[in-house]
Order: sequence, then C-alpha cells, then structure tokens
Amino acid sequence: MVSEEIIERFAQHLDTCAQEARDTPKITDDCPELDWDDAYRIQERLRARQLARGARLIGYKAGLTSYAKMRQMGVETPVFGYLLDTFSVPASGTCKTNELIHPKVEPEIVFVLKADLQGPGCHIGTVLAATDFVLPGIEVIDSRYRDFKFDLKSVIADNTSAARFVVGGKPLSVRGVDLRTLGIVLEKNGTPVAFGAGAAVLGHPAAAVAALANHLGQRGEKLPAGSLILSGGITEAVTVIKGDHVTLHVQEMGSVSLHFV
Repeated sequence: MVSEEIIERFAQHLDTCAQEARDTPKITDDCPELDWDDAYRIQERLRARQLARGARLIGYKAGLTSYAKMRQMGVETPVFGYLLDTFSVPASGTCKTNELIHPKVEPEIVFVLKADLQGPGCHIGTVLAATDFVLPGIEVIDSRYRDFKFDLKSVIADNTSAARFVVGGKPLSVRGVDLRTLGIVLEKNGTPVAFGAGAAVLGHPAAAVAALANHLGQRGEKLPAGSLILSGGITEAVTVIKGDHVTLHVQEMGSVSLHFV
C-alpha cells in the first residue's frame, strides 16, 4: 500500500483533470507499485472530494462486464465505480461536450433497488428479489487518461471512466422477464451502430449487480434501497462528438435518448 499522501495527490489530480476537461497520462506511469486496494482508495478519496462540493451519491456502476474482455485484461471480476447526481442528464436532454475530454457511449440495463443489498453471498436471485424495476440507460464514459489508454488500476482510480448517464423509457418489473434475452439497438444520428442482448453482461445483468454488492461488502459498504445501478455496457463503447444524437431502444422498455452539444 502506498502512502496516504500519494493517494490524496492522485485523487486531487484526477479530480482537477475532470473539472478542467484535461487529459493526463495514466497514474501508474508515476507510481507502478499501486495495488488494487490503492486504486479503490484513490477512487474513494475522489468521491469524497466531489461530495464535499455538494454532490450527492445516488448509485453505482459496473464496468468490464464482458467475459471476453476480462480474459483479455487478465482479471476475474468486473471493476466498479460510483454515480453522483451531478453525472445525471435528463431523458432526451443535452450533454455538453466542452465539459468532457473524449466521450463515448455504452448501452446499459439499469437496476433500481427496493431493498438493501449487501455482500458477501449475493447472487442473481438475491439481486432480482431486491430489484424494484429496470430501465434503459446510456452511460457516457470519458476517461481522464490520454487517448483512452490506461491499465486497470488507473481506470479504477479514475472511477471507471464515469462521466454522465441518462435513464428513461418504461420501467419494467423483473418478475417473469428474462433479462438475458432482452435485445437492444443503439442508434447514432438515426443509424443503428450497435446491437446486443442482456446476456452480454456476465451472462446475466443481475450477475454484475451481485458482484458489485459483494465487492462493496468486502469494503464495509452496501447498496441501499433506492440505489440506481448501471450494470455494464452491453456492447462496445461508441465514440460521440458535438452534434451527435444517440438513442437506445430496449425490448419491452422503450427508448431513451441524449443529444451532444
């Protein structure tokens, strides 16, 4: 474990980069000895800085939720981050590109909890029992690292590239619904650019939420009732620029859109 001084310095640096929409080389270039716990400690300090400015914690997110991607990166579990109210964009609203560095979008199935979830021992059934409903969501990721080049410890410290998100469409109960087979289409400027189904997320989107709850349980935290959870990108991320209009259609849940200005 590296010193508290180094942890705080990296948190301040990443916070400043996000505020100024300025990129940086990955932090492990300066501190290759960072371990996984150090990375999450930096993320926690980053969150504390943002909360101290008045932001409110409203949920969490999972990333790296494709088995193929995990094998490629040499890890066995997804990575996790947090969501603040300042990240939220209204449905059919606008996202300001001058506040971001190099944004990309990912289609997601979003969970809203009606009961607390706390690991260890959470599984798909536990998650579904605690879920109030699911919604379509678009996450806008925006790594603070130059050219989107990073290693896993650096991206964890950077809150897994979280930047903005939008949810909308029609809330859907998970009772009697197989989230694995729900199909999605992501459109950019009216043209379909990505297709997929819920099974692309760890075989079942609720598996990502269970992994998140178990991760937080190891750190003495839980997913409280009312939490909004982005379960992970169903497809590869799609680059967006000023002027782009993105719409996500999800089977049985309608659509949600976002305009980049």
